[in-house]
Amino acid sequence: MAKAMARHILVKTEAEAAALKKRIAAGEAFDVLARKYSTCPSGKRGGDLGEVRPGQMVRAIDQVIFKKELRTVHGPIKSQFGYHLVQVFFRE
Repeated sequence: MAKAMARHILVKTEAEAAALKKRIAAGEAFDVLARKYSTCPSGKRGGDLGEVRPGQMVRAIDQVIFKKELRTVHGPIKSQFGYHLVQVFFRE
C-alpha cells in the first residue's frame, strides 16, 4: 500500500496561505512558520503529518500528497478546514 511523509500549514484565508508561501520561498523555515501560524494540531510538530496513506486526508490534500512533485511547497489548497500549504518529503 502507498504511503507518504508530508507536512502542512493550515490557515483561515487564501491570502494568509499565499503570504506564508512567499515567506518560505524567501528562506524562512516551514516548520517555524507552521508552529507559529498553523491552526491544525500538527502545527505544534512543525506541521508534520507523519506517515499518511491514501484516503486518510481530505481529497484535495490527498491529491497533492500522492500526485504532486516532491519537496515543493504546494498551495494554497482549499478544503473545508481552510487553506493549506503542503510539502511532501517522500512517497512509496
